[in-house]
Amino acid sequence: LDEYIGMPKAHPASFRRYLEERFASRINLRKAYYVSGEGDIKENIRILTEEIRKAPVDLALIGIGENAHIAFNDPPADFETKEAYIVVNLDEKCRNQQLGEGWFSAIDEVPKQAVSMTVYQMLQSKAIVSCVPYKVKADAIKKTLENEPDNRIPATVLKTHPDWALFLDEDSASLADKKYLAPSSANIWLE
Repeated sequence: LDEYIGMPKAHPASFRRYLEERFASRINLRKAYYVSGEGDIKENIRILTEEIRKAPVDLALIGIGENAHIAFNDPPADFETKEAYIVVNLDEKCRNQQLGEGWFSAIDEVPKQAVSMTVYQMLQSKAIVSCVPYKVKADAIKKTLENEPDNRIPATVLKTHPDWALFLDEDSASLADKKYLAPSSANIWLE
């Protein structure tokens, strides 16, 4: 979905590295297209756009950040662009999340920009699954479930997708009004 601008693949915080080590190296993929924040960014985006638009994406795994970002679409997210990937500015809360997760030793090391899949492109997926554990995500989950789609709470747009499933743990669900977590909420699972 995204990668920091200027981030070499060898850096421990590189999403390309993360995906290769924890996923791609363990299965037999025919082809993988990674988002690169190095080199000619416009050309990287052009190639990614060309590839992703060749066929529909069957399943998108979309996390929700502490500030309710999806991919690196921080508030206020661009809900209007029809581009597939864009360069985004990372807000302070997002950058602090990356620091808090241990990927960087100081806030000054956290990049200020990234290439990110757009909200529009994510919503083109046939199905979306969001797995959002941990107490640090509780406020973002509360805001996502209790508000109408709003670019100041980017994850709220996921509720407009016809096949979105949200998996939460007790900690991430702890602040949300229980009426949003009732068994009648067909797309929400509390584990």
